[in-house]
Amino acid sequence: MQHTKRVFSHHLNTRHRLISLAVASACAALVGPAYAQDAGTGTSNGAANGIATPADAAGTTPVQGVATNTVVVTGIRASMQSTLNLKRNSDGIVDGIVADDIGKFPDTNLAEAVQRISGVSIDRNRGEGANVTVRGVGPDLNMVLLNGRQMPTANLGDQAGRAFDFSNLASEAVSQIQVYKSARADTPPGGIGATLNIMTGRPLDMGNRATFGVKGVYDKSNNNLPKIDAASKKVTPEVSGLYSTTWNDGMFGFAVTGSYQERNLGVNQAAVTNGWLGPFHGNTVSQDPGPIPVSGVGVTNPPKASDIYLTPQNLSYFVRGSQRQRTNGQLTFQFRPVKDITTTLDYTYAQNKIQTKYHELSVWFNHPLNAQTSSWTNGPIASPLYYEEQVTNQDMAMNGGDFATKSSLDSIGFNTQWRVSPALRLSLDMHHSVAESKKDSPFGSNNDLATVSFSRNTTGVDFTHEMPVLVIPAGADYTAAPNQVSGSWFQDGLNKMKIDQIQAGGSLKLFESSNLNFGLSHSKVNNHSVFQQVQRDSWGGTSKTPGTDYNQNLWFADTISQYFSKLGGSNDPRMYNRYNLFDFAAVRDNAIKVTGDQAGYTPSLSNPSFNRTTIEKTKALYMQFNTDWDTAMPMHTGVGFRYEKTDVSSTGLLKQPTQVNWISQNELPIVFGTQTFQTQSGSYSNFLPTLDWDMDVRDDLKVRASYGVSIGRPRYDQIEGGTTYSATAGVTGTTANRGNPGLSPVKSKNLDLSAEWYYTKQSMVSLGLFYKDLSDYAGQTVVNEPSTTATTPVGGAYWNAALASGCVATDTNCMRNYILSHFAGQPGVTATGTNAAGNLTGTISGIAGDPALPYQVTTFINQDKASLKGAEVNWQHMFSNGLGFQANYTYVKSSLKYDNMGMGNQFALVGLSNSANLVGIYEDQKWSIRLAYNWRGEFLASVADNGKPNPRYVEPYGQTDLSIGYNVNKNLSVSLEAINLTDSTQRTHGRTDMQVLTVTTGGPRYMLGARYKF
Repeated sequence: MQHTKRVFSHHLNTRHRLISLAVASACAALVGPAYAQDAGTGTSNGAANGIATPADAAGTTPVQGVATNTVVVTGIRASMQSTLNLKRNSDGIVDGIVADDIGKFPDTNLAEAVQRISGVSIDRNRGEGANVTVRGVGPDLNMVLLNGRQMPTANLGDQAGRAFDFSNLASEAVSQIQVYKSARADTPPGGIGATLNIMTGRPLDMGNRATFGVKGVYDKSNNNLPKIDAASKKVTPEVSGLYSTTWNDGMFGFAVTGSYQERNLGVNQAAVTNGWLGPFHGNTVSQDPGPIPVSGVGVTNPPKASDIYLTPQNLSYFVRGSQRQRTNGQLTFQFRPVKDITTTLDYTYAQNKIQTKYHELSVWFNHPLNAQTSSWTNGPIASPLYYEEQVTNQDMAMNGGDFATKSSLDSIGFNTQWRVSPALRLSLDMHHSVAESKKDSPFGSNNDLATVSFSRNTTGVDFTHEMPVLVIPAGADYTAAPNQVSGSWFQDGLNKMKIDQIQAGGSLKLFESSNLNFGLSHSKVNNHSVFQQVQRDSWGGTSKTPGTDYNQNLWFADTISQYFSKLGGSNDPRMYNRYNLFDFAAVRDNAIKVTGDQAGYTPSLSNPSFNRTTIEKTKALYMQFNTDWDTAMPMHTGVGFRYEKTDVSSTGLLKQPTQVNWISQNELPIVFGTQTFQTQSGSYSNFLPTLDWDMDVRDDLKVRASYGVSIGRPRYDQIEGGTTYSATAGVTGTTANRGNPGLSPVKSKNLDLSAEWYYTKQSMVSLGLFYKDLSDYAGQTVVNEPSTTATTPVGGAYWNAALASGCVATDTNCMRNYILSHFAGQPGVTATGTNAAGNLTGTISGIAGDPALPYQVTTFINQDKASLKGAEVNWQHMFSNGLGFQANYTYVKSSLKYDNMGMGNQFALVGLSNSANLVGIYEDQKWSIRLAYNWRGEFLASVADNGKPNPRYVEPYGQTDLSIGYNVNKNLSVSLEAINLTDSTQRTHGRTDMQVLTVTTGGPRYMLGARYKF
């Protein structure tokens, strides 16, 4: 059996391991794409010949002239071959996607591109891929790098999260994405699911070239909106370009890439917006909102005593229009004074602006025990098939929103690569990167203006269809009860993350077939979040004469069902079918005139409700020793470790309690001092070993195994500084919430096994098995501690005197009467009179010498653990006639599932799901066609829905995308792309699929484009 010796690019007798320094530095020479050269010209022409992977760059010599009988692989075939080389020649378990041409990535969105990789699934936002889940591990626990550098992330929707939003980055400048599924010593940790490295081109590798592309985008979902929420522009532009040049015989290189994209879209949703109340036991009889009569008139098949059940809180129909403008650009300058030293200076910029308008019809339920009609499914989890309340003059709420956000990324970096000798290479990389997300509208970063007509009577909802159907038999009378503004909230937020990182590394050849990779790094991550919400709780209305105070011409009628026509139930003749739409700005101005309250409708960060800054400083070093073994079946081993120490400092805004006032029988409000900042700190360290082994059973058959320990850092709300105290106290004290900066990361021990058969250059079959043992998930605990700033009258001298007089502690009227009658005028005691019940009134305050106010502080500790296992099957094949396919399936399993019969808070793994991809390909010299289907199975998205201990499941979802390219000539190509070709919809539910939470429609998106290569 003949084997091919694999070699280091800088020593012919040792083996090169793929991008051994790539993530420790951003070395284009080691990790950037390499390109074949034009026949007979000696000029680089990656656009014509396709992009090779780093392994190709290291293991082959650039072609100086292509012979007439040489087959040059281009386009999709080149991409598939490069992707296989990336997987085949790597340490550990690595997958990826390589562009088939510079400036031409296979998907319009990076998240949608990586979902084609086995084990990778995405969360969609506005019908577009945003966050990535890998092998059942959620977005917060995956690490995203740009050219080997840790990237900051900012998200007003989740200021405490660590998930990178891929929708902020365009794909035009990306040459490849590498997905490291097994632990690596040379990568910044944080990716328990995977570390994803986004690679961009470098001018000294690309040579002299230029491309320019334009597209027209037609998003059909923008047509499925009311005119007031839809964008007037039906077709939006996308423009992208790339220019690369070198001079002085390759001493200097300069490249610039840029893109600008607009997209107008609509997302409509039928939802039980505030979730389901419960769970309740089937024999519950209570006045609390939620329970139903367990028997009696109007209840069909009521839940049994052994069942649990839930009832809907409300029902909403949303229509939401968004306009997005995304700008991306990168400048790269390289200097190679001698062939062994390459320096790179680069700047990356991204901006994503989104404007949103929406309207919502909303009804809320009161759950009166004696005015309900309902029918139910059988248990053990009973759900209403139909639920109705007979209550008069309720609010028919028509809400609206108008807001905008702007997110940006600025990153500047410098890299040096030095080939000291044939045996030694050194690298240095540093960068300063900032991500920021903030409002881009005077109305704030999010808002909701509620308008109502108090004319809704009997109201029901039918849950037997795909979407819930609202039934209001008598409708609403907008003449008798004209529209008016009721409550509202306006939000303003700022999230800003800065990362300063320096990494130094090297590779030393040892002996004939071994090498030592080593490095150290320092990073500082500063995450700053500010938030404020101004809210008017005037839900009963802001005017007694709305027909006079409010201009009724600001509202106009529309129908609901037309915007949900794709969903089952939208054609139900009982469905209430009227929207009262309105101009947000005009109605807001009318409300300000009526209430005289400008501040209540104007968000501001001048007095934020929270202001948090968390700083993480990490020092790390790593080593990895790689050896090739010249055995009958050639083997390779890699043994390494990474040691990290992280110091955490978190400062948060708080108001410290200063006094407790006992003002009535059971009311003890707390008086707070001025806002101050509180800083807490913590630290942790981790030793993270890795072990990789692979063996070439044959030239085309490889088996491998990897073991490694990885970590995922806590969310920022879990480690935030500052304490939030309850506004009231009881006889046992008060409650508070606090983060724990000393919280340790989630730790995962990972085992991976795989077998890979590469039966042609562009074809392979592989089977991978993986197991993850995860520990130190954050759980909540309660810590009792005394206040250092406030005392309570409970247990004080006056309290004890009342007890000595014969009062008992539970008879608070007796206690108060004694203190107010015997100690009035004494420090802390103010008597004001007598109430109708004959009890004395007044205030009894905590004073010096009284007990310290007890705090029951809820905080986080490392206490939960989980494990998961799974398998991945991949098959990629290209036929000789230009046809081909890619197919993969990932199966993930964990015993830590949500118990749908459970009544309290639970810990369960979120994001766990099976997934599959099937991609059909055809390519010849003129045509390039790709039809892709992606499927993700049902998964648990959250263990708490709207603050209630109820699960949120995302139902199975499949999407079909199509791309067709045609090469007019060697320079000009045209393309047609279709995203979500079959107009798939998404649905989420609670404990059963009858307990619908959301049903969301989007629409297909079509793009017609042209691209010219100079």
